[in-house]
Amino acid sequence: MRTTELDWFKSSYSSAQGDDCVEVAVTGQAVHVRDSKDVSRPAFAVGREGWSRFVRHMAGE
Repeated sequence: MRTTELDWFKSSYSSAQGDDCVEVAVTGQAVHVRDSKDVSRPAFAVGREGWSRFVRHMAGE
């Protein structure tokens, strides 16, 4: 699947000014991440379990 075909959404922690934002798109196999300020740059993908561990770590769990 091409990243242009994904259903992207912004982080709920993104500021109202639109700076320092990331967008994610979730598929059955991976979580894709890109810089919302420059969507022409390549996105990266990480496995769903890896993403879950990252989010838990950032939440301090």
